Amino acid sequence: MAFQAKRNPDCCAFPPPGAQALNAPLIDPAELPTWIVEEDADFLAFNKPGWVVCHPSKNGPWSSLVGAVREWRGGATMHLVSRLDRETSGVILVALNREAASKAQKAVERRQVSKTYLAILEGELAEPTLADAPLRPDTASPVLVKQCVGEGPDAQTAVTFFEPIFRGNGYTFARVELYTGRKHQIRAHAQHIGHCVVGDKLYGRDERLYLEFCENGMTPRLRRELELPRQALHAARLVFRSPEFSRTFTAPLPPDMRDFCLEKVGVPAELLTLENSVMKL
Repeated sequence: MAFQAKRNPDCCAFPPPGAQALNAPLIDPAELPTWIVEEDADFLAFNKPGWVVCHPSKNGPWSSLVGAVREWRGGATMHLVSRLDRETSGVILVALNREAASKAQKAVERRQVSKTYLAILEGELAEPTLADAPLRPDTASPVLVKQCVGEGPDAQTAVTFFEPIFRGNGYTFARVELYTGRKHQIRAHAQHIGHCVVGDKLYGRDERLYLEFCENGMTPRLRRELELPRQALHAARLVFRSPEFSRTFTAPLPPDMRDFCLEKVGVPAELLTLENSVMKL
């Protein structure tokens, strides 16, 4: 029998799956094509905004990226190759036929894919940091999906590399590389090293902000407490390196993170380009 983590009976195991999606606005059909960063006969690559849900929800087709793309393309069959948390912006890849999906998914299964993220962290991270710490469900938390660093039968190996690009005014603009792909890995490890992702409701200063958001949406208190309305995490580059499929997809930093970097962190504008923040790797 598979190991089942025992949740603290005093915790309410909230919210139910999909609760965040209830607060997501519908996608504007006219806006959807402007998110495309690359398109050919096999793939659509999108720069997903940080408020869009990837998977279909109960709120109808225009409440998720997959549903919206299907509607936009007249119900055509498609396959979601990569995915992101609702509040994480960046590269999402959709395969437009079975052959393309098979090539990309085989590369994923064989771990022939790398992802580079850009993040704004609380505090000034002095040097490159490798977080090599297993993650498991946080059974002491009232939030059902929350992960934490810890040992035990349910713990999974997790390794994340944080590299500061620029530090200033109590923040760090950082490049982040994943060596494993666990749920909420970057955010949980950022909290573990003492540099939470700016705007993170769940792995930030107070997880009750996440519960409040799921129940009530963006409240005046949340706007006061959070430096950004969403977590400052962006999937900037997705690279496939397999004999059958070798492609690189990129997405520039979105306006909310760019403005925060310029105005609050003091990052020089030239460091915010993909060429300088990501592509030199």
